[in-house]
Parts: sequence; structure tokens; C-alpha cells
Amino acid sequence: MPTVLAAEKEIAAALAALPGWTRTGSSIFRKFEFADFDEAWGFMCRVALLAAKRDHHPEWRNVWNKVEITLTTHDVGGLSSSDLELARAIEKILN
Repeated sequence: MPTVLAAEKEIAAALAALPGWTRTGSSIFRKFEFADFDEAWGFMCRVALLAAKRDHHPEWRNVWNKVEITLTTHDVGGLSSSDLELARAIEKILN
């Protein structure tokens, strides 16, 4: 089971390495914009496969070419290393 990242300093350092991700209370959040719906949907499919392998699932929203992702670990009531790891994996999809 992941542990909650207790130190704000740790969270800030992790987010500094994750451009576009912001802290929103007990979660991290990012908006993505793609050329069209197909590209957005393809991105979501790749993220879904990553999340399923990690047994860690995002909260997300999709409208046409836009995808919004929120990551938090409900089991521990806040941010965990699992959230940051999934965010890093998502960033690798884009690069």
C-alpha cells in the first residue's frame, strides 16, 4: 500500500519535475489539449493501460480534444508515491 507524502517539501520537489501538474488540496491535476478527439481518446487509452498495470486509477474528464486528470490515493486519503509515479509515466507518453 502506498504511503501519503507527508512533507510539503517532498511534494513541491516532485511537482517541480512535473511541468503542468498542480497541487489541488490532496491531489494533483493537469489539463491536456490535443489536435482532436481521436488523439485525446488515444492518450486516454494509453493512460488507462498504465493505470491498470499499477492498480491506480485516475479521476478524469474528456471533452472533445481536452483531457483533465486528477490523481489522488483514496485508500490513504491524499497524495502518495503512486500518484507521482503515475504522473511521471503519463508525462513519458507525451514525450
